[in-house]
Amino acid sequence: MFTILIDMSGFKRLLSLLLLVQLAVGVPFASSENATETVTGTSSAAEPSSTVPFASTDPNLPLWNETSDPSIVKPERGKLGATILGPDNLPIDLENPDLLAPPTTDNGFVGNAKWPFAQSKQRLQTGGWARQENDVVMPLAANIASTNMRLEAGAVRELHWHKTSEWAYVLKGSTQITAVDQLGRNYIATVKAGDLWFFPPGVPHSLQATADDPEGSEFLLIFNAGDFDDSATFLLTDFLAHIPAEVIQKNFRASAEAFSRIPAQQLYIFPARPRQPQGMVPLPYSFAASEMNATQLSGGSVKIIDSRIFNISTTIALAEVSVEPGAMRELHWHPTQDEWAYIIDGNARMTIFAAQSVASTFDFQPGDIGYVPTGMGHYVENIGNTTLKYLEIFNTDIFADVSLSQWLALTPPELVQAHLGLDNATLASLAQFKTKLIVVGPE
Repeated sequence: MFTILIDMSGFKRLLSLLLLVQLAVGVPFASSENATETVTGTSSAAEPSSTVPFASTDPNLPLWNETSDPSIVKPERGKLGATILGPDNLPIDLENPDLLAPPTTDNGFVGNAKWPFAQSKQRLQTGGWARQENDVVMPLAANIASTNMRLEAGAVRELHWHKTSEWAYVLKGSTQITAVDQLGRNYIATVKAGDLWFFPPGVPHSLQATADDPEGSEFLLIFNAGDFDDSATFLLTDFLAHIPAEVIQKNFRASAEAFSRIPAQQLYIFPARPRQPQGMVPLPYSFAASEMNATQLSGGSVKIIDSRIFNISTTIALAEVSVEPGAMRELHWHPTQDEWAYIIDGNARMTIFAAQSVASTFDFQPGDIGYVPTGMGHYVENIGNTTLKYLEIFNTDIFADVSLSQWLALTPPELVQAHLGLDNATLASLAQFKTKLIVVGPE
């Protein structure tokens, strides 16, 4: 039998000290009275006791942009940070204020979610060029890679095929596409700016800029594998250049002279004359997205194109989003797929929340690529003075997103109030979000 002696005066002093510390940091103890109180409705919901400090409502805007005076560009926000004493790359800093002086809501780092195509090595060819982005330059982009390609009028991206599917968005000009499927059915069509095409894995095809635009065409190619390498494409000329001549003659029942002019190296891109189409596969490999009406929203518009309307596109889905100045693509996440984004026009800001209190904010300009892993909460805000237009691309057959506002609007209000401490008026205003807004306009 042991006897425990308690110094009551010492215990009281300790309790008093704990109370003083608690009051000093502004965090009250949760009371047992509040803990046992039952919430019966929005009008009589109890005010929840705070167990952690409230989040700050102080502004966390970008501190400059690419047109600002370089003298204000410093890794400082409020009392945090200090000036740079060593060398610095000011043009990069001007474009990325939220990397150099991140908002105080950022914590940790989700990884590099931004890659400018301007930093990709250009492959120059007679008749055009190409540059790519994959997980070599952007490790976060584990499930989607891309190639940006330009063809002069009449130039051809030679006959080829891939182990992955190929999805494309035409940025400018017109492109004639050709393909033959495994059953010998062919497809030829001309796609213009804003239109799409899709080729399943292994389907051989070619791309040729038409003369509709004297400058030719430019397009984005999307591949559903982060480690895709454009140089690993299966090319017609490269294939035959590595097959013994007598095998080629036997395969085509031809003389040695007939195939004596096969290029010894791949052509990749080369000048040629446009051809005329014939034949058709049952599911078109192209989709006239430029002729599709966008859904108008309070702060912009959206076109959602996936296999439900572009039936052959079973591995890539698209949301083409426009956001007016002052508006934003609402807080949301994608439940099953990573998002690959491409900025066409305007300036954007995006914070990515990766759970475990980790969040990072990025700034984007035209030609930049963004990447958000599956399930990570984010928004896209127009921080410029012109309309923001960008693409959201997913390695899936059906587009899907979860709206934070809609979730809260459809959750029992007493639960929302218990979590966020909203007053009744704010709680009632959530009803406007029962239908997903996608893009939220300024008040």
